[in-house]
Formats: sequence, C-alpha cells, structure tokens
Amino acid sequence: MIALENIRPDARLPLPARLKLLMDRELGMGNFLDRAAAHNPAPDQAFLFAQRPEGEIEAYSLARLLEVRNAYAAWYHEHGVGKGDVVGVHVPEGVDSFLHFLALTSLGAIAALVNGRMKPEVAAEYLGRIGALGVVADGPRLARLRDAGLDTERLAFHTEPTALPTTPAADATHPGVFPYVHADDDLVMVCHTSGTTGPPKAASFGHRQFFLGKRGRLWNFPPAARNRLLTALPQSHSAGISYLMTATLLGLPTLVMADTGGPAVRAAMRRFRPTIVAAFPQTWADLAEIGLDEADAQHVHTWINTGDAAHEAHIKALIRHGRRPGRFRSRPGSRFIDGLGSSEMGMALFRKVSELGSTDYGRCVGTPIKVVRRAVVLDDDGRELGPGRAGRLGVLTPTRTPGYWNNTGQTVKSSFAGYWLTGDVVYRDERGRFIHLDRVPDVIRTSDGPVYSLPLEEAILIGCRFAADCSVIGVGDPRSPGAQVPLAVVRLHLDAEPVADLTASINAALTAAGLSEVHGAVVARDDADFPTGATGKVLKRQLRERFADHLITTNAGRT
Repeated sequence: MIALENIRPDARLPLPARLKLLMDRELGMGNFLDRAAAHNPAPDQAFLFAQRPEGEIEAYSLARLLEVRNAYAAWYHEHGVGKGDVVGVHVPEGVDSFLHFLALTSLGAIAALVNGRMKPEVAAEYLGRIGALGVVADGPRLARLRDAGLDTERLAFHTEPTALPTTPAADATHPGVFPYVHADDDLVMVCHTSGTTGPPKAASFGHRQFFLGKRGRLWNFPPAARNRLLTALPQSHSAGISYLMTATLLGLPTLVMADTGGPAVRAAMRRFRPTIVAAFPQTWADLAEIGLDEADAQHVHTWINTGDAAHEAHIKALIRHGRRPGRFRSRPGSRFIDGLGSSEMGMALFRKVSELGSTDYGRCVGTPIKVVRRAVVLDDDGRELGPGRAGRLGVLTPTRTPGYWNNTGQTVKSSFAGYWLTGDVVYRDERGRFIHLDRVPDVIRTSDGPVYSLPLEEAILIGCRFAADCSVIGVGDPRSPGAQVPLAVVRLHLDAEPVADLTASINAALTAAGLSEVHGAVVARDDADFPTGATGKVLKRQLRERFADHLITTNAGRT
C-alpha cells in the first residue's frame, strides 16, 4: 500500500516553468497534459494518487498519464473515433473519467462524461439524446443502460473500460497528426447538468473557453512544494476535470477520491494530510454531520467549494479546524472558498472567503471574479435592476458554454442581450455583493407573492440544531387552489433527540431570522424522502412531486 502520508512533491513544476506556461497563449484544455510533460523536469515522479473502489491507491506520473492516454487513444482510433465524435463514458467515480477525457481530446474527439451515480434510465436517455458514437461503461452499468432502453445496436462500439489497454501495443497506431492540435473553438467535452430542474442538459466546453479563468492558477494557486490537494469532486463533472488539470500542470500532490462521502473523505484526510480539500456541498454536509477532530484536518488551510453555494452551518463546522499560514506564524482555523458556479458558466464565477469571525453569510456568494466582464440582476423582461431588488442573474463572461449540445433552442433561450441567464434568483447589495435567493423553478409562488427557499434553509440549519440538512419546497396551499406554501423537509442528525413539534421549532428559527414561516414540516425517513442527484444535489422537483398534496391530505394547512 502506498504510504500517502510520506509523499513528497518531487513532481512539482518550478516557478520559471509555471511562468512559461502562464505566457503560453495556446495552452488550453486540449493540450495541457503534453505541455505539462514538456516543461516538468520530473515527468517520471508520481503526483496523482487515485483511490480505487476496492480501496487501493494507484499512482500516476506525467509519463504514466501519457502512456495510458496514448494506449486508450490507439484503441479509440482503431474503433473509428476521430475529430468531433462524441463518446459516452459512464464509469464509477474516480480518476477513470479523467483518463478517458485525456485520450479522447488527444484525437480531437469530445468526451461525454456521465456521472457513475446517474440513474440508468436518465443516463440511457441522455446518451441517446446527445448521439454518442460509442459508449464505454463497466459491466453492471452497461447492462443497466441496455435494460433502460439504450439502443446499443446503433452504437459503433459499447465496451467495458477493462477492454482498453493501459500500455500501447507494439503495433498501436494513431492518426497522422497526434495529438490533435486544438483551435480555440474546438470542443473538448460535453458535461451534463445536475438535472435538479428537469432532464440533464448537455453543456459543451471548448479548448479555450473551458481554460479561461483557470490560467491564473498557474500563478496564484498554492505552490506544490508545500501543499497537497484532496479532491472529492465528482471527477466526471467539469469541476473535477478542471482541478485535475490544475494538479497536472503544477505537479501538485493530489489524492483523487472514488468515494466522496463524509466517512471516506475523513479517513483519507487522516492518511493523506491534505492542505487543500475540494468538494461539492454534499460532502461538506456529510463532514459537518459526522464531525471532525483535530487529527482529521490538522493540516488543512483551505476548503474549496463549487457548484451550489455551501450552507453557513456546514462552513462554520469546517473552518474551526486546521491552521492558516500567516506572515510570521500560522493561525488557528482554516478558510472556506465558496464559489457559485454551474456547468454553463464554465467555472465558479463568484467568490466568497469565510474564516473564523466572518459575518457575510445569509447566502451571500460574494462578488464576481476577474474573468467576469459584467454581472447583473434582470427582471423578466431583461431590464437591469438596482441594489436590493430580486431578479434573474445574468453574466457576461468568455467562460460561458458555447451552448447545449444538440439543443440550439435551449441555448438561445438561455441568454438575453449577451448575458447568460444562469437560472438563479439573486439580488445585489449596496456593496456590490450578490445574495443567492433561489433557483428560478424553486421559487415558492404563494398567494401573497414569491417566497425564496434558500434563505429559509439557511435559517433552519443555523437555528435548529437537530437538522443535519433540509430542503424547503412549495406545495399546494389548502386555502388557495393554484397557490403554494412553504414546506420543510428535514434530515435529522443521527444523534438528534425527538422533536415534539417540528413545525413550531422550525418556525421559531425562521421568525427569529425575520423570514416567512413554513406551513408544515416533514422528517426525511429514507432516501425517497430526501432524494439527491448524481452530484449530491437535492432534487427539489422530485420532492415537490412526493409531497405535492401533503398539507391537503394531512389537514396540516394553517387557517
């Protein structure tokens, strides 16, 4: 077994080489591996350590990544994959999605990475909709895809990942130009959205567009000589690929998790001793629920969140651990970098840093990062709104997706006057900070006007110690047909005492925060009561369907 705690940063990229790459205007998502190998003086030193589902750790150097990439690419080339072809990859979480991404982009093909946790019927429909040339999936997932209706007869190939060689055969062949030389607008990946508001959409990513905003990491990301990254991001997601690209360019010692649940991450932190941990919000919720002790996070100085903004209760549970580097000495506690983003934005475009003593919570997502040319709040007619007024978030940024694959209509509808409409409801305060109120489909349309669910969830998690996680949704109003009222669905802490009156306890916290009360509350007894998607996001659409008539049928509506 690899001694993770004794890993040395022997593959780190020297500062002069970082600067050369920083100035390389052709550097992008399609060629970063070859550029990294060309500039790193220690290409044979392992820096990437992949957790396998069996618990084993597999080490990768730049040279080994190139070897696997070239072997996979030869297999794909032999099976007819070339420039512009879309290939579905549906494998367990971990490093494999990244390896197939590297191979497919080296051919000028487009990797369609599908989260290994996606439901078979959703994955089958998605792969059919995007017109994948072929599909690589492990045996159980491939069988479930067939059972769910994927027409494998029309595919050029469908195979298990173990069928692909990990070292090039003596007679392996590649295209005449290999690796493919990407132009700025060449697509490199299709990534599905979370599917929380409907069937997952297929956002596309370009060689230059996907790299924009990330180039600065070559200069400002913590140096590899003194840092280790543990990534519990879903590696089939654009965020997972992005941070593995960063690790590859910098030679940053990185542990890639296959299990992103709280217990597995906590155990890995003890062995690997990371200074930086990157994950989606569900991992933070898990860690906050099971709790950390001094030994778990003693070396952590930074937690990085992307996707949805994280909850204040979970952030505060993390930043009291670890130590932050100081000018003269380290200081107790760590920092939490929160970034509101989405697949369509290309990366997290807003940034807020929380440390011990921070006060700007309440769903504040901070301010736009430098790559954003402009961020605005728009009404339903596209007019810009001033501070304090809630509306739709629009961003003008070169990082935005080129569009949805095979769905021009949806692409057109998702922008207004050049602004990408992210699907979020926000307002901007007088200091220019953005406060996230809701997703557009999740706004609760009451007879008295809109109620936004995210501030209510924050207040519940802060004010109700029994709540490990919660989701507030709109359900049918018994008093007003066609209108909605708020209902809270709560997942209790494992050691929580029974709550005598759940609704009253929640409303006490909401009243103290000056927010609208809920008209009922439900304890989530199982996964069906608190469904989450492939990336860990709560599926409010399913919650609304499950509890649509809850207040009516239980006579719980308030008079």
